[in-house]
Amino acid sequence: MSGILSLLIDILSVPAILVGLVAFVGYLATKGKNFSDALAGGIKASIGFFILSGGATILSGSLNVLGPMIETAFHVQGVIPNNEAIVAIALGQLGQSTAIIMVLGFVFNLILARITPFKYIFLTGHHALYMAALLSASLTVIGLSGWVLWLVGGLVLGFLEVLMPAWTQHLATQVSGKSEWTIGHFSSLSYVSAGFAAKKLGGDPKTTSAEDMKFSKSLGFLRESMVSTGIIMFIVFLVPAFFMSAAARSTLGGDTNWVVYLLTQALTFSAGVAVVIYGVRTILADIVPAFSGIAEKIVPDAKPALDIPVVFPYGANSVIIGFLSSFVAGAIMMLIMGNVGLAAIVPGLVPHFFVGGGAGVIGNAFGGRRGAIVGGIVNGIIISLGAALLLPALGGLGFANTTFGDADFQWVGILVGLIGKLFVH
Repeated sequence: MSGILSLLIDILSVPAILVGLVAFVGYLATKGKNFSDALAGGIKASIGFFILSGGATILSGSLNVLGPMIETAFHVQGVIPNNEAIVAIALGQLGQSTAIIMVLGFVFNLILARITPFKYIFLTGHHALYMAALLSASLTVIGLSGWVLWLVGGLVLGFLEVLMPAWTQHLATQVSGKSEWTIGHFSSLSYVSAGFAAKKLGGDPKTTSAEDMKFSKSLGFLRESMVSTGIIMFIVFLVPAFFMSAAARSTLGGDTNWVVYLLTQALTFSAGVAVVIYGVRTILADIVPAFSGIAEKIVPDAKPALDIPVVFPYGANSVIIGFLSSFVAGAIMMLIMGNVGLAAIVPGLVPHFFVGGGAGVIGNAFGGRRGAIVGGIVNGIIISLGAALLLPALGGLGFANTTFGDADFQWVGILVGLIGKLFVH
């Protein structure tokens, strides 16, 4: 039994395999598709996810260079939200309960998608793992244990895996013009807030879209998203470099000249964005058709809930605008919170890029260029404040020096903590 459970956990923990299996089963259930078609579709969907993951790794590598530069240049010290770091700590202490909650969450996701109006299957495996770790930790802090902990955690996770995609469906439809898929990424609060604020404070997305920005002929090369992304990121890398001491700056890149090294990092970042976008397109080419089979046989009218880079192809300029706006808002929040008694949350580049970039695309879809800026700012405020407020809720397990970087992990953890104070203790 433990071997079967371990196999299930491994499958659910690898998004590429999970997506490939779902595509395979979906194709098998589709009329006119044979085993060969199903196998090819499943493998291509998996490869698409590996491409996406490879692009994300490239992006994270460049951002991990930029983060220490900012700390050194501006002498910033504080808590840096990092999902991977806190999950690694949680798995060390709560590995069994996290794994069981994740598996039960997926089972409840399928059941709820079948019997409720929320016909969504959550396919972002790593976020399901992170939420399982958050629930395991927060529910343990308020006193739950054993099968009660597993059942409550699994049920909550299952509900979140259908409710959050339903909440963001209108955003995905506005961005893509279609309703075949939705966003399956536990930053729903940021995305919905970004869309709402952009609609209220932005301009007309049809006439002021960031993707229609006009460049003079002499700047025509900026029309190419990879080129403009590389140039913008080179400037972003140069800013903290100029504030570093000459000695610290000279160590960048080792034997490579620091300017050349930073240019390489900026262009590598741009390449990572291109890889992510290609991976998303590869996944969608097979996962959306496969879901027609699942809709017919397993969960009628089911829709895939996919990772946030799924929106990136719809707004290459907006991704960068959202990222920069989110990061600036996070930096301002860090200064404010440090002066009002809250923990100083150092802006983490990964959540500000992926979530801020997604918020920028959504903001642009609802409010044009101004909406993209507003969307990024809203995300920067939410994830900074949420990270600081979540710290006390997890401190009881020794997690006081790290926290989650995405909005839904934060509000769920805070809510569980409040419920525990009211009803458990």
